[in-house]
Amino acid sequence: MDMTRAFALTHPDQQRLQDLDGFFVEIDPTRERADIVLHRPPYNVISMAARDQLRAVFEALDADDRVRVIVVRALGGHFSSGGDIKGFLEASPEHVSELAWNVAAPARCSKPVIAANQGYCFGVGFELSLACDFRIATHTTEYALPEQKLGQIPGSGGSARLQKMVGVGRTKDIVMRSRRIPGLQAYDWGIAVDCVADSDLTAVTDALVDELRAFSPLAQRTAKKLLNDTEDAPLSIAIELEGHCYSRLRSSDDFREGVEAFHGKRKPAFRGS
Repeated sequence: MDMTRAFALTHPDQQRLQDLDGFFVEIDPTRERADIVLHRPPYNVISMAARDQLRAVFEALDADDRVRVIVVRALGGHFSSGGDIKGFLEASPEHVSELAWNVAAPARCSKPVIAANQGYCFGVGFELSLACDFRIATHTTEYALPEQKLGQIPGSGGSARLQKMVGVGRTKDIVMRSRRIPGLQAYDWGIAVDCVADSDLTAVTDALVDELRAFSPLAQRTAKKLLNDTEDAPLSIAIELEGHCYSRLRSSDDFREGVEAFHGKRKPAFRGS
């Protein structure tokens, strides 16, 4: 496997890509895949510095032609127990106000992003996962936004994103009670797209990566942006924008290839143009 941690990514703020704090990046060009791997034993706490770096890494991977799909995962038995609590007291109000923007980087990324969750997925770990396109949970996964126990509320988009997914009643139950939601319940509520045994998480994640890679990258980017942009739009506006996106894709090379492959009873070879 041609995989490297010594990845050469470019970013306007190149310094942020140096000395990654509590995580590393693997790129597998043969599978058009990048993995952002949390690694700060034992609970993969996400530092304030890591939030800025994660944003920069997502932006760099978004511009990297080697990468079609991004996976966020963790080493050890837990995805993340949350953020560095002490860091909140030390950070300036201006820095804290940027937290939601940094954690929203997976949503802004034009490429599909998968969060592979197991064990604790608390606080910013949960918020980062909610900003991804797909969440795969395991039987040991526990999701929580426990900020009420600190006299705080979620500050990186967690309650807002969750409310869109599961409604205000369930979000109040999670946020206002600092309640832990098991992986299977998260799957039942639509937070996760699957709930599997811990031993199957890698294989299920790999299968989803390969499934997404089989589609047109242009159509994938268009679908993600359309769905994100129309989440709060009235139905009539959403339908109008969908029609415009559909019309643009009709003139793409990928659409022509898809139609020709369908009629030729062969697998399409999409190029992203």
